[in-house]
Amino acid sequence: MTKFDEIKGFAFDLDGVIADTARFHGQAWHQTADEVGTTWTEELAESLKGISRMDSLQMILDHGDHADEFSQEQKEALATKKNLNYQKLIETLTPDDILPGMLDFITSADKAGYKMSIASASKNAPLILKQLGLTKYFVGIVDPATLHAGKPDPEIFVRAAEVIDLVPESVIGLEDSAAGIESINGAGQVSLGIGDPKVLNKAALNFEQTSLVTLDNIAAKMN
Repeated sequence: MTKFDEIKGFAFDLDGVIADTARFHGQAWHQTADEVGTTWTEELAESLKGISRMDSLQMILDHGDHADEFSQEQKEALATKKNLNYQKLIETLTPDDILPGMLDFITSADKAGYKMSIASASKNAPLILKQLGLTKYFVGIVDPATLHAGKPDPEIFVRAAEVIDLVPESVIGLEDSAAGIESINGAGQVSLGIGDPKVLNKAALNFEQTSLVTLDNIAAKMN
């Protein structure tokens, strides 16, 4: 595996890694599921993590056997409505919503000269970073609207390395979903999973909590 001193940058997922906006996604998608008649379950909620908006909607429709009941135009309207509900929720975010330890990690990485980018399926990433007061720390944000495929396809993390002008092998990707870890691995980067190691069993590195993610702890695992 890549040694820590070869690492030059970090590519971050956003939801569940920097802030718990996943709960807002859950609330908004729950509203959508109720509207289309799909029973909301924890299993369904978990399966939507790291997945694009339209793919998430399709999974909700499939889960309730409603896939053939909506036209493409109706699906787009449902996705738009969900996003408006979600945006209202994320406008309540403040720097206090940054997950434990992540502000310290991001500021220490910045001071140490590491380049950082955002690789989130959320089209609202710029707004979320603004609300959290973190925009200045990131060189770039991959626009998911420009991607040909969402996670677990590696494209988003390939692009996340490109926007900070680094080769994949010198980048650590941080994710809290299995789809995201697969994406990082496919991009040729070092995958760092945050969460249950049984769920994120393909991650090269794992920390069960964001508070444990520090430069020193990462170095200790890699060297």
